[in-house]
Amino acid sequence: MAYLEYLITVEGTSDKVFYERFVNREACEVVTVSGKPSSKIRVIEVLDKLEKSSFQGILAIVDADFDRLETSSHNSPNLLRTDTHDLETILIKSFALDKIIAEFGSPEKIAKFGDVRKVLLQAGLSIGYLLWVSRLDGLNLTFSGITFSKFINEQTLCIDEIKLIQEVKNKSQTLSLDNKNLQQRLIKQKSNDHDPWQVCCGHHLVEILSFGLRKTIGSFKPTDIEPNSLERNLRLAYEEVYFHETQLYLDIRVWESNNQEFKVIG
Repeated sequence: MAYLEYLITVEGTSDKVFYERFVNREACEVVTVSGKPSSKIRVIEVLDKLEKSSFQGILAIVDADFDRLETSSHNSPNLLRTDTHDLETILIKSFALDKIIAEFGSPEKIAKFGDVRKVLLQAGLSIGYLLWVSRLDGLNLTFSGITFSKFINEQTLCIDEIKLIQEVKNKSQTLSLDNKNLQQRLIKQKSNDHDPWQVCCGHHLVEILSFGLRKTIGSFKPTDIEPNSLERNLRLAYEEVYFHETQLYLDIRVWESNNQEFKVIG
């Protein structure tokens, strides 16, 4: 069995740690690629260069982001994408979320609240669609560091879209954009009824979950269930059997069958 030179992943250390749990580390090495304008673009650029040089034994895994909702120009038999928008949504779609909710949530509050996963998706859609609109329209809005408490109802976890838009505008320093016009653009994009698992960003869903565990479905202090800690707990709660149920796992197996001299999965 030949040595798979590199399994490239996006997002840095957390993705590397995640994928290393499921690959045959004696047969391949997991590495990350970073740089501007984004790690994902850098991964694709590196893959393209290696393929053009006839490099053998290279497989890249990237977050799907909005690729399945758009016409992607980056396709290669050596380029695989996550089933859902990103790695974090893979975690949230799995039973790992149920284990986290059972550990940190209040049974009494959850019983009254209902399906937490469904509510998370519904809330995350507005943010995901706004992010997608920003990308499609070249608005370059900033979502990193936005304060979720400024636009989420703590009783229902519903999003106030005007307050969301205002918070993103403030963070992006783009106050000249008209709130109503941007909301209408958001509503128009939402009317196409896309798969929420392809629209919602996992980091946003984790932020909403963290917010909810403080009062809506739990009683924790913000420092006890901060988003980075929740993401780490989700990764720890994610079992190998869950990964074997993904399309990504099947895609890796297909890649192995087409490149039989190389081994990826243990």
